[in-house]
Amino acid sequence: QVQLVEPGGGLVQAGGSLRLSCTASGRSFSNYTMGWFRQPPGKDREFVAAISWSSESTYYAGSVKGRFTISRDNDKNTVYLQMNSLKHDDTAVYYCAAKWTGTREVLTTTSGGYNYWGQGTQVTVSS
Repeated sequence: QVQLVEPGGGLVQAGGSLRLSCTASGRSFSNYTMGWFRQPPGKDREFVAAISWSSESTYYAGSVKGRFTISRDNDKNTVYLQMNSLKHDDTAVYYCAAKWTGTREVLTTTSGGYNYWGQGTQVTVSS
């Protein structure tokens, strides 16, 4: 069992930066692929980024590639999402998610592929 906690989020001006973090409790964080998703107002949840257990593999949605960076620190049981050059369209509730993969280099972009979810944190980008 894994519990994911996401502090942070907040209000930022367009063009600004924000870093989200997500800390996992429980065992074997390094055996999980981690992902970030977001749900804009009135829209469905969408994939943002994913990182494998080793950090060797990452994948980004086209809308954030080049602006967002996903990373993790397995010693701290934490995954990060560095968001730069933020746009109004990035406004959403952001969720971290965990998928058990052992030591396989597996990345998943669909929400149904993840076993555990954080509670979500609001990010608002003012234009």
